[in-house]
Amino acid sequence: MAARAPTTLGEWLQWAQRAYARGGVALGQVATTAHDEALYLLLRTLGLPLDSKPAVLKRKLTAEETGRVEEVLRRRIKDRTPAAYLTREAFLGEHRFYVDERVIIPRSYFLELLPAIADLVECRAGSPNPASKRTPKKAGFGNPALQSRKPVKRAVDVCTGSGCLAILLAHQFPEAKVDAIELSPEALAVAKFNVAAHHLAARVKLHHSDVFDALKPVRYDLILSNPPYVPTRELRGLPEEFTKEPAMALDGGRDGLDIIRKIFSQSRERLQPHGIVVLEVGGLRAAMDRAFPELDLHWLHTEDGEDCVCVVSAARLAKWRG
Repeated sequence: MAARAPTTLGEWLQWAQRAYARGGVALGQVATTAHDEALYLLLRTLGLPLDSKPAVLKRKLTAEETGRVEEVLRRRIKDRTPAAYLTREAFLGEHRFYVDERVIIPRSYFLELLPAIADLVECRAGSPNPASKRTPKKAGFGNPALQSRKPVKRAVDVCTGSGCLAILLAHQFPEAKVDAIELSPEALAVAKFNVAAHHLAARVKLHHSDVFDALKPVRYDLILSNPPYVPTRELRGLPEEFTKEPAMALDGGRDGLDIIRKIFSQSRERLQPHGIVVLEVGGLRAAMDRAFPELDLHWLHTEDGEDCVCVVSAARLAKWRG
């Protein structure tokens, strides 16, 4: 006897979780569990608030709603379309961004780490407290708690994609002018939309450029990037969902370090004396340490222990012979 078809939202959620498992659906672009992603998709498809109470799971679907749910789950599970491309949105914390197939889906440790990064750069720009001279230092960084602060005035997001990190920078540093650099004209169109939607066009300036090639010389307090870092040979082994994202946003060259090398090289002439470069590099931490030993990379701690965001000071870069 055939199993009864789902009728309530809760039953559809259970069905979707089983279908995700049977189909080997890859996660990580929107949520890390099938429950969370499927629930998000169901609520969005039905036009229900994402903060709906648990009682919403008892809600019975109409025939028209059932058809919409079946279609969105078919596209997600059978076609492997990423959830964010189905809903045309992605979130970093409280901030919502428009996304489509022209851009990589936002997912970044910078949301978690920006307050710590602000401490680093603003305290380095301030006048050191004499006590900080007695504080042990790692990679040229003193103890931020023992230093005065100076607001960030200029920051840049390299490889901005949807513009999400440039927007986060503008929110984190309300006195700063922010540049956002992107090589893909298609991605820049999405970034322009998001900057306007966040009412930041007066402070966030978009640039079509390969890293800093097309930009006039400017000295930044902070250069930030989540660049393409997947080694080319590994692109073929990515789950199908990730191959739906623009290859340009993922492909870091033979060893994953092509864009990273260029960022380091060009940043030497782009930083204030107190400035820093901050890069998110996924699984390349060991490769980075091997490739750039003289930079003595400083790795920031993340809650999940991935620790894949590194900091380099202007002073270190100035001495680098790469």
